[in-house]
Amino acid sequence: MKAKFALPGAASPEDQLKPEVAALFVATGAKYGLTVETRTETHLSEHKVRPDIAIYVGGLICGYIELKAPGLGADAPKLKGDHNKKQWAKLKGLPNLIYTDGREWSLYRSGERPDGQPIVRLTDDPTDKGKAATGKEDAEALDRLFRDFLGWQPNVPHTPSGLAKYLAPLSRFLRSEVENALGLPGSAVGLLAGEWRRFFFPDSDDAKFADAYAQTVTYAMLLARLSGAPKLDPTEAAKTLDKNNGLLAQTLKLLGHDDARKELAVGFEMLQRSLEALDPHDFLKSKPDLWLYFYEDFLAAYDPKLRKDYGVYYTPREVVELQVRLASELLEKRFGKKLGFADDGVVFLDPAVGTGTYPVAAVKHGLEKVRKRSGPGAVPARARQMAENMHGFEVLVGPYAVAHLRLTQALEGAMNDAKAAAGEPEEKLDKRLNIYLADTLESPNAAPPGGLTLTYRALTQEHEAARKVKQGGDILVCLGNPPYDRQQIEFDDTTTKRKGGWVRFGDQIEGGAKQEEQGERPIFRDFTEPASDAGAGVHLKNLYNDYVYFWRWALWRLFEQQNCGGVVTFITASSYLAGLGFIGVREMMRRTFDELWIIDLGGDNIGTRKTPNVFNILTPVAIAIGVRAAKPSPNKPAKVHYAKIEGADRDDKLSLSPISQTLCGENAQMAGTHLSFLLEKAITSLGQD
Repeated sequence: MKAKFALPGAASPEDQLKPEVAALFVATGAKYGLTVETRTETHLSEHKVRPDIAIYVGGLICGYIELKAPGLGADAPKLKGDHNKKQWAKLKGLPNLIYTDGREWSLYRSGERPDGQPIVRLTDDPTDKGKAATGKEDAEALDRLFRDFLGWQPNVPHTPSGLAKYLAPLSRFLRSEVENALGLPGSAVGLLAGEWRRFFFPDSDDAKFADAYAQTVTYAMLLARLSGAPKLDPTEAAKTLDKNNGLLAQTLKLLGHDDARKELAVGFEMLQRSLEALDPHDFLKSKPDLWLYFYEDFLAAYDPKLRKDYGVYYTPREVVELQVRLASELLEKRFGKKLGFADDGVVFLDPAVGTGTYPVAAVKHGLEKVRKRSGPGAVPARARQMAENMHGFEVLVGPYAVAHLRLTQALEGAMNDAKAAAGEPEEKLDKRLNIYLADTLESPNAAPPGGLTLTYRALTQEHEAARKVKQGGDILVCLGNPPYDRQQIEFDDTTTKRKGGWVRFGDQIEGGAKQEEQGERPIFRDFTEPASDAGAGVHLKNLYNDYVYFWRWALWRLFEQQNCGGVVTFITASSYLAGLGFIGVREMMRRTFDELWIIDLGGDNIGTRKTPNVFNILTPVAIAIGVRAAKPSPNKPAKVHYAKIEGADRDDKLSLSPISQTLCGENAQMAGTHLSFLLEKAITSLGQD
């Protein structure tokens, strides 16, 4: 090393260290009886995030070494300079990493130095003194550090919460790799992003594509491993996934293309090695309920801002179970479905399914009714029927993958509990669930392009299956917690795409002077026009909120696309209860439903009089449960029941003690107690006093 640094030349100090450090680890590995191989990275400005040397033991990725100029030191969090700080912010997510400047050596595990493994500082600088720079104590300290580094094995947590926090930094590192590769002219990842946008996600900029890539690969690999894939290279993992999820299988093959994977080797291979260490059998012992906050935990560690932007705050179990129980009661009392969600012909849909919390609750509630009414022997057949009858849409791949996992667990668990009680062997569902990676608010009419490759055809089939659900077939229950986010755009902003999709804009015809007037009349105008007619047009800006679009979509799907009646229950922001701009929303609810129950949970943490919220958000929320029989009475306004839930804190509110166990019958405490849906203008417009 001393001789190399004495030579004149233009190579950077880090590049001069590379061959020497790489050779040192190969020789050290041989001394320990290990086969060590190395791969060095060229220092390119576009790839500043990459560590300099990758170390493989027995053909498997073991860890990485980041080289610094001699004299800079190896105390990574304390290195000065903007470049070093940004680099450490990205590299610290790696589970086995050495920083060294030749004299100082430091080992990091996910950003922390292991206990009993301090920074090793040699007696002198080997780039200046050569072998004379090290003494016996130095050699012993380095030996301990090298053995620890080369002996690394992935220590993957086997609980959903622990795994979420373990995967987040690895996925985040992969995302940064994708972002860097996109900046390279002619990169395979850049070409891949172009194809991705061309066919399905035209509004996906580089940041969105990088995020979609990282999360899709992470969750596709996770699902493949939990489905029994022994190895997670994209081709093999895709074979396992293809049995029940052709979309994720083909997408993983697409994103894991050899040329793209070479550009993303650091992020890809460590994620793969870590997930291959996960024991599916032990891991799947966890109950489906433990997955409730998996994606929320993941996103909080992966990117807290993204979590806020996506609105990933999952619904408290008490709220979900209340909505499911009350919807089930209406199914029994109004539609004669004594088994609730598990009865014949009860097709149900969650249009913003997330990780599957509502369908899981519906499955548990319905199959418990089956168990009590018909005995455990009837459960397996009903579970399979529920798998056919449930549907869900989700736009984020992470929750989508977790929903498939949770629902499969819930259904198979119920089936096999019943079989175990009867002494029968376990069985697999072996069915692709009707949970689709699709945007609820996209047009139900627009067909995707034809003539696509096999990979893109899988995406097309997913979109087409979702489109068929939107277009037809009787759905008896629509339930969930749709996102709520009011988009605020400056008047002169002509670049930001307006949200609301087909619901807000309809199927437009491209071109024309007034684009918003080209094509069909959007169904959202049924909400906006009554407010404008009543002189409340100035307040319409408050309607441009995701949850309002979902309400309009649900009313359209259940009561304008079919004639069987049905139930809608959402928990959303409560602004529609009294907001001046929501006259049309309230009027349409009263015209559409026969009966409507409002459970106002409050939770305003923006105004001066703050109240506890059942979510970790500032916006007050309310539960609505509306029902309509097969024969509508649009000129007779719905009977509205209203209850306000007060509580000293969140837990107090979640006890939901003022709400009785039933909506119907003599003991329905909400019936007639509060008739103020705050619908003065809507009632007047219907000719009622």
